[in-house]
Amino acid sequence: MNIKKHIPNLLTLGNLLCGTIAIIFAIKGDFVGTAILVVIGIVFDFFDGLVARMLGVQGELGKQLDSLADMVTSGVVPGIVMLQLFVTALDVDAAGYFGVDVYGATGSNIPYIGLLLTLGACYRLANFNIDTRQSDSFIGIPTPAMALFVISLPLIAEFGKQPFFINLINNQYFLIAITIILTFLMNAEIPLFALKFKTFVFKENALKYIFLVLCVFLLIVLKFVAIPLIILLYVVISIFNNFKKV
Repeated sequence: MNIKKHIPNLLTLGNLLCGTIAIIFAIKGDFVGTAILVVIGIVFDFFDGLVARMLGVQGELGKQLDSLADMVTSGVVPGIVMLQLFVTALDVDAAGYFGVDVYGATGSNIPYIGLLLTLGACYRLANFNIDTRQSDSFIGIPTPAMALFVISLPLIAEFGKQPFFINLINNQYFLIAITIILTFLMNAEIPLFALKFKTFVFKENALKYIFLVLCVFLLIVLKFVAIPLIILLYVVISIFNNFKKV
């Protein structure tokens, strides 16, 4: 039995485990726990491919496992988190999504809009597996980036000190707009650079290193507010880099 070839798959399954537990935390409304688990899952997702390349054991099984794990951690979880944000913004009972809850109170179907993120993530991941253009870069924002954007929102609302951002996150129309924009960006024909390192030579990865330094700076200065800004910066830098190549 070749144990070496299973090491990346174990990392991928670690991602899946984190995502599965994160679903439970998200349903309970523990967004700190949800965020921690999603971040750990994304770290597993980053290293499974890197380890597979280092060990020379890339294969179709790992590719399929990776997408299935991502679907949970970076697809289902952010959809549930967005749904919960809608519940808070609308101040509706969790039992009233289909119009009337068990006590006869009026509910709302609007929170289900958040699950568009899950559908968009599923379509993106399926398309990614058959799109040969995305071996060294991405087309559309990757699902982990979308997940990081979404899980940061309740943290900003809970721990942030900027009333402007807090009021935005508690506004249903802002949440609808963010849901639609992120769903679109995941599947848009926009080439984006990938944060995957085949080597660690600076010259070959200058853009990635500069981006990572900017990320650290923004996180130190803005904390949770920096996360959605970093995702937007990622898209803007990628578009600018695309124009440079033309």
